[in-house]
Amino acid sequence: MILDSWPFTFYQTLYNTFLVSIAAYATYYTYWQCTSGASHRRFISHHGCQPARKMRHYDPILGLDFLWRMYRALKSQKALETTKAGFDRVGAKTCQLTILGQTMFATIEPENLKSVMSLDCKNWSLGEERKKHMIPFLGEGILETDGEKWHQSREMLRPNFVRKEIGDLELFERHVQNLIQAIPRDGKMVDLQPLFFAFTLDAATEFLFGESVLTLKPNEGNPDAAEFVRAFTYCQHAAEGQSEDWGMLTIFMNSPRLKGQYKIVHVFVDSLIAKAMQSRQKYEIEKEHSNRRIFIQELLKQTTNAAKLRAESLNILLAGRDTTASLLSNVWFELSRRPAIYSRLRSEIDTLGNEIPSFEELKQLKYLRALLNESLRLYPVVPENSRQAEADTCLPVGGGPDGKSPVFVKKGQYVLWSCFAMHRRRDLYGEDAEDFRVCSRSCLNPYFLPKRLLIQIFAIA
Repeated sequence: MILDSWPFTFYQTLYNTFLVSIAAYATYYTYWQCTSGASHRRFISHHGCQPARKMRHYDPILGLDFLWRMYRALKSQKALETTKAGFDRVGAKTCQLTILGQTMFATIEPENLKSVMSLDCKNWSLGEERKKHMIPFLGEGILETDGEKWHQSREMLRPNFVRKEIGDLELFERHVQNLIQAIPRDGKMVDLQPLFFAFTLDAATEFLFGESVLTLKPNEGNPDAAEFVRAFTYCQHAAEGQSEDWGMLTIFMNSPRLKGQYKIVHVFVDSLIAKAMQSRQKYEIEKEHSNRRIFIQELLKQTTNAAKLRAESLNILLAGRDTTASLLSNVWFELSRRPAIYSRLRSEIDTLGNEIPSFEELKQLKYLRALLNESLRLYPVVPENSRQAEADTCLPVGGGPDGKSPVFVKKGQYVLWSCFAMHRRRDLYGEDAEDFRVCSRSCLNPYFLPKRLLIQIFAIA
């Protein structure tokens, strides 16, 4: 009899569980509508928000078709072009999309970037995912913090980024000469980008620590520098989801090697900081007879916290290395294909003679500035980025049929943007927006992100 009644008992239990689940969900939904839902409706009504156009998904729940498309684009090195094509396909400058069940927004509207990065920045953060991947590597420095911590970092670093501190062009000149000597002279095609990354790393480490890793002259540098550079590059690729071991799976789980690579980076930087602490008195004496300033020595006047010193140094090292090397690579990519631009630039630079120019003289090179601006427009060094809403907020434009109404963004949702696509908008830069032209439009600065201006000053210098 017990066996005969078993199916009935099982299905009765399953049915009861189903009813309880439905009742629990209905209770939760009603509660949410009366609390958070009501708050959202009031916010939407008060600000006149309207929904953004939705990006079409074959998988509307997880957006797996979108992820597969972006994975293929990354593998073929067409991710930026694929993002731009997505905006063109939707026919809107701001759209809503679904990624792994989460609603997100993508935009190429300057007004939205201005709001997120400046006017309404208190309601936005870097996002927990980015911090989870970057802070174990770089620490809580100016690039990886928000709010009060970011302001503290900014105030600590500001004195080291006035023009007289970063305008040591003799420092850059020494490493430029090393760069020139490292270029092969056999007449064959050469890939300059690895040399540019080595150059910017050499210059940045000397600016930061008073001691260069000299990757362009490995026989003369710190014997541990090569291991540091390999570990630094490995950690950076892992943080970007491009691990040498696990590829994009690094986004979801760390490679077993990663902690060991963190340690190599941290031990190397800590050794330079310890050396700086031991030579503080000598530095102060030498500074009386020299204009040279060393970043870490000046920072030691504000804090002796080793973790903070390491974090700020690594944050600036990453920014100073990558942004400048990317800019140089993109500029020379275009110069190598455009002899007329190269000739005009050379004529302007020849006016300086054979002397090392001052910072003020460099400012007067208007064609050079226009060339850099055009490169930053067409090939932005941070082509895509994102922020997470820390409170219910809205984007100023992008909603409604005409795309001019505000768009409601719930707490926890992400907004993604593509400077690469935005800088190619024909309505902003003309019908030839995708052409590299050093002309009057290059006097218009690309849409820089004001929250990171300290880093930009160092990179452009």
